[in-house]
Amino acid sequence: MEQRQPRFDAPIPGMALTHELGARPWQQPAQFTTVDEVTDHYVSRMMNNDEFSEQLVDVMDMGIPLTTIANTIQLAGVMEGKHSIDTGLMVLPVLVETMMLIGDSAGVKYNTGMDENLSKNRPTLSARSVEKLIEQEKEVKEEPDNITVSEDIEDVSETEDKPMEEEPMGLMQRRG
Repeated sequence: MEQRQPRFDAPIPGMALTHELGARPWQQPAQFTTVDEVTDHYVSRMMNNDEFSEQLVDVMDMGIPLTTIANTIQLAGVMEGKHSIDTGLMVLPVLVETMMLIGDSAGVKYNTGMDENLSKNRPTLSARSVEKLIEQEKEVKEEPDNITVSEDIEDVSETEDKPMEEEPMGLMQRRG
């Protein structure tokens, strides 16, 4: 019987799903290498872009903590190859302060994400969310209550006559 020799030149499983080393932006040298350069990049983008400011105010109004937003922004910068992860982390306090300035100038109440007592004790709902909840509550109250006791009893008797089908239980069970 002939023994088969292992092939060491075969592709690794999943190899087609990956890119070559250095093909991704974060695997290249960063565009901004100092904390000052990264700070200037973000502050100029935040303060000079009206569309960004409007979107930021909407997100602040939803109650999303500013620390979460700042971390998302800097992580996107790392993925785009703008700066390294360490300079991005060092810029986080500046990003939060800049967002606080934008929020104060827009007159929006915001959650910084740094005050533990405030974030634990207060639910964060935006004004829009509260308006939607109020509208839904009004719709429920305005619906007519035309159901009588006799109709309820008839509905129950109809369901009792029909045999109940048992749903298959378990992780791998298929539904008919």
